[in-house]
Amino acid sequence: MNTFATYFQNDEKTPLRYGEVNLINPPRQRLRGEPLKKGVEAVPVFCGFCGTDYELMRMGRKGLLGPKFPAGQTRLINGHEGVVWVPSEGRFAIVLIRGGDSADPTRFTEDETYFEYGCDGADGIFCDRGYFNPDMLLHLPDPFEKLKKLPLSLAKKLVFSDPYACAVFQHERMCDIGEAQNFRVVLAKEKCDEATARKKAVEASFERVVIFGLGTTGLFIGDQIRRNHPKANILFVARSGEDSEKARFVKDELACEYLSSGGMTEEETAAAIERRLGGKACIFVGTSGTETEHRIAFANGVLACNGIYNSFSLGPKVTYDTMPFGFKNQVIFASINFTRAHMETAIRLLCESRFDRLVKLIGKDEFTRDPIGAYENKIYAKGAPLKTAVVWNEAYIDREA
Repeated sequence: MNTFATYFQNDEKTPLRYGEVNLINPPRQRLRGEPLKKGVEAVPVFCGFCGTDYELMRMGRKGLLGPKFPAGQTRLINGHEGVVWVPSEGRFAIVLIRGGDSADPTRFTEDETYFEYGCDGADGIFCDRGYFNPDMLLHLPDPFEKLKKLPLSLAKKLVFSDPYACAVFQHERMCDIGEAQNFRVVLAKEKCDEATARKKAVEASFERVVIFGLGTTGLFIGDQIRRNHPKANILFVARSGEDSEKARFVKDELACEYLSSGGMTEEETAAAIERRLGGKACIFVGTSGTETEHRIAFANGVLACNGIYNSFSLGPKVTYDTMPFGFKNQVIFASINFTRAHMETAIRLLCESRFDRLVKLIGKDEFTRDPIGAYENKIYAKGAPLKTAVVWNEAYIDREA
């Protein structure tokens, strides 16, 4: 089947283009032990732009995309955030993007393989029609299951299913690590039983939290912490002004504190963080994509003894002085993934949220006419919205709802 799509290729001048492509439909499996299944046809309706897409475009300029192409192809249809319509089932769905020959594709091991729709080895959703494993087309909650047109406000919320699922996974891992890292400290201090110590260690891990960066990932991690730990002291740190839309959202919707570090040195930023938190951070989440993160946490000493450094940024190198790091018993971890359960939780929570406020639209014609220019000059340019999305198929969208 042929379709029109945007797709990546290895080309210095046009690493991303829009045009007609021939779809392939190889059998794929969601998990190890499950049957291989050919994809069912779906119609992409609403698509969001992700920083991963932008990075893949830059890789195409350098001729580095070969390992990312579907087998036997020299191109990859991009896009992995959004909503599709499944004609054979008469419903909307969210694509679970990662599957493969692995027990848990988010934590695959050396003898396992994985694929990701729109990112690695499988075509994504920036197309008029596509094929997706039927077991990876997730349902919307019951009130929305039978919709024939998707309210635009709901589409804007659901475009965050992928990054919000990452945040659910991040919170889960911080709880796991915080419990294991600190329950013996609680045992020693409080002389309680182990079960009580483990529970208290989790809550203690979120006593003072820094989220460094103000992108969607940081916002969603903050939202997850606030939902699950109402007493947590959460401080966002970024360069945006105190009156920016993102900063207002942090304060109004997430009930978190915000520190604008614009114009501050790293030393001044570190001191301001400790003043605002009332102490050092028990958890430091780096989401800014800059190497400032680790210097604030380690070189400037913002991360507390027995603290956790959650490295969520792609790109920066994290360094630390081994002597104080070892004696402070700190932990660094990094993981960017989620399971089906995390995605289903994300979908449910997003439907009840107000995150649609953060999404701005670009016209489909404007995007497809010059996709590279759209990425570089609008979607990821200075002053760009927090999240940009496109209505890919107007027939399935209700713009008045």
